[in-house]
Amino acid sequence: MRIDERDVMFSRMARNPGTRAYEDYYQSHEKLRKIDDEIRMMPGLCAEGTATYDPVNSPMITSAFDFLGDIKHLATGPTLSNTICEGTPELFTKRIKGLAGYYGSVLCGITGCDESYYYSHRGRDDASFGEIVEPKHTNTIVFAVEMDKEAIDTAPQLPEALVVVKGYVEAAIIGMMLTYYIKSLGYDARNHMDGNYLLVLPLVAKNAGLGDIGRHGILVTEQFGSRVRLGAVTTNMPLILDKPSEFKITEFCKICGKCAKTCPAKAISTQEQTEIDGVMRWQIIQEECYKKWRVLGTDCGICISSCPFSSNVPEELIADYKKDPTNVEEIISHHEEKYKVRPFNKGKPEWMK
Repeated sequence: MRIDERDVMFSRMARNPGTRAYEDYYQSHEKLRKIDDEIRMMPGLCAEGTATYDPVNSPMITSAFDFLGDIKHLATGPTLSNTICEGTPELFTKRIKGLAGYYGSVLCGITGCDESYYYSHRGRDDASFGEIVEPKHTNTIVFAVEMDKEAIDTAPQLPEALVVVKGYVEAAIIGMMLTYYIKSLGYDARNHMDGNYLLVLPLVAKNAGLGDIGRHGILVTEQFGSRVRLGAVTTNMPLILDKPSEFKITEFCKICGKCAKTCPAKAISTQEQTEIDGVMRWQIIQEECYKKWRVLGTDCGICISSCPFSSNVPEELIADYKKDPTNVEEIISHHEEKYKVRPFNKGKPEWMK
């Protein structure tokens, strides 16, 4: 069953009372109106009145989101070239992955364009609200940019939010460059970036071999844990598909649970997985998670920092875990010996002080 983007918390917060989209959504979701209106009355992210607000530093984050909002209409790329460049899937795959890496991705994989990856309807903007999403491409290029560990470990302070939005900007630029390049070769393409996604990126990344989805609902990679931001480009360019990763996180998350234990909103499930829309998984309480963001003034990030895989697990321990996914205790013990509950960096970069 496909996810409806209109139900995503960011989409719900984009609804403005008195607009057609607002009335349309809450007529069929009346139970959500009260809690959503209450959250709308709270200070915004990085706004005055939040716990981390700083009149000089907070606008570094909001201005980056303003920039992303200004360029998101470019996601469909330039006019398609009338001339198709002939090449093999092997050649194009090598060029695409190389170019993504050149612009800063640390992981890149390719999968198909399964309908289940896509939202069923759009929801972020009033102009496109309710539009049915119809997949039209055959392949998906998904890539990750690394977020600096020292910055993530300041969570939930401003340096964490700054490195997150930096990741969104970097992923958007990589996606733009791939889209413009592919269309210059005569193949259609579309960038999926912050504020203008048609895809649920963690699902795509999992199937393209980048990692697995953890208890906190975020992708976990063996190299960087959850310290990544994702981007994707869909295209009809012929490419070689990757297999899903052999790195599986479910058994680890069942025992670890550090993200749930440290979540200040108690929004991450401490229970066993349940079947949701035919899939066994954990479900976060997105209202409680986002409400805490509005209190803190940042996107929190404690669950990202808390994940042991976000703290550079030694390769030999990862290798042992991949051979035997029940071999969890060594990684947890290694993490607790070094950080106890979770790493926490109290400092700010010198230039932010």
